[in-house]
Amino acid sequence: MTQNTLDALRHDINEIDSELLILLAKRRRISHGVLEYKIANNKPIRDEAREQALLEKLIRYGKSLGLDAFYINSVFQTILEDSVLNQQAMLQKNLNPDAVGDTHRVAYLGGQGSYSQLACHKYFSRRPGKLVEMGCQSFEQITEQVEKGQADFGILPIENTSSGSINEVFDLLQHAQVSIVGEVTHTVEHCLLALPDTELQAIDKIYAHPQPFAQCSRFIQGLGDIQHETCDSTSSALKEAAEHPNSAAIGSAQAGKNMGLEVVKSGLANQTENHSRFIVVARKALQVSTQIPTKTSLIMATKQQVGSLADALMVFKQHNINMVKLESRPVPGNPWEEVFYVDLLANIADSQVQAALEELKDHTQFVRLLGCYQSESLQAVDVL
Repeated sequence: MTQNTLDALRHDINEIDSELLILLAKRRRISHGVLEYKIANNKPIRDEAREQALLEKLIRYGKSLGLDAFYINSVFQTILEDSVLNQQAMLQKNLNPDAVGDTHRVAYLGGQGSYSQLACHKYFSRRPGKLVEMGCQSFEQITEQVEKGQADFGILPIENTSSGSINEVFDLLQHAQVSIVGEVTHTVEHCLLALPDTELQAIDKIYAHPQPFAQCSRFIQGLGDIQHETCDSTSSALKEAAEHPNSAAIGSAQAGKNMGLEVVKSGLANQTENHSRFIVVARKALQVSTQIPTKTSLIMATKQQVGSLADALMVFKQHNINMVKLESRPVPGNPWEEVFYVDLLANIADSQVQAALEELKDHTQFVRLLGCYQSESLQAVDVL
């Protein structure tokens, strides 16, 4: 094969890729029209039966064209997820026209290259408007910016599949005057990043935020006697590594590239599947349509008596409400007292949920609603 033949083939591939993008954009526009019908007829945004039938049909047709079923399923699961999440975001904007403007001032931890910035971009990519980024040095500074009205939204990491819950954020939510209005899950791919031509054996110091250190603890331990220095964000860690030879930082490959760093080693996390869940907070709560999957988060303190927690949790079961998270945290200044953070798959607009929250008061010292928001954790339909 000559170079000219190779160039011609690549030109054809580029043309096909451009055509695919045009078709994907057309598909998204048509799905917006479908949303209008669903709103008018109060239909759920997601139709899993339709998704399954569509995927099965596409797989059969794809096989006749010589395509692998797993490949077809992977591609179209992504397309369907994009369609559902975009329709949900559009519905929410229509439902809250005064609360969701054309400019989004968003406060998050760190600066360019931080995982919080990547999560911010992912969440607001489905929400048209100008994005104004506001990097912060601490979680508390993020909530303060929102409370004072200097930011419209704040992005806070709440839990990770490897290191677990981020207690600092849970503790902050006890007193922060903000409401949870959204969530986003972002895949975290930790790499060891250093200046070009730096060998692993030559590295004597690693910079990272405490969370990456925890999520990559096995790799760190395997390095032996090496200095660790914590930073307030991943972007700060990258900056330090860029300024100090024979040092490294833990972050994403793309973030490292932006700082002039190269990947020394990838796949550092303790778990192969490493994901972080972020919550989106605002000063005021948003109304959430009953046509989309919804979560409700709250804090409660149970009475100091035998069985009080069990009685409180039984309320959710009796009202057929699925609890997906229960986290206990100490109350600052009150030794041995705890509050419980609860995530429910529920919408407070549902009368059954309202009845449960009212009944919950009989078994608790206090209940504080943190927010009701659309769930962006979509479970793919099983077709293979």
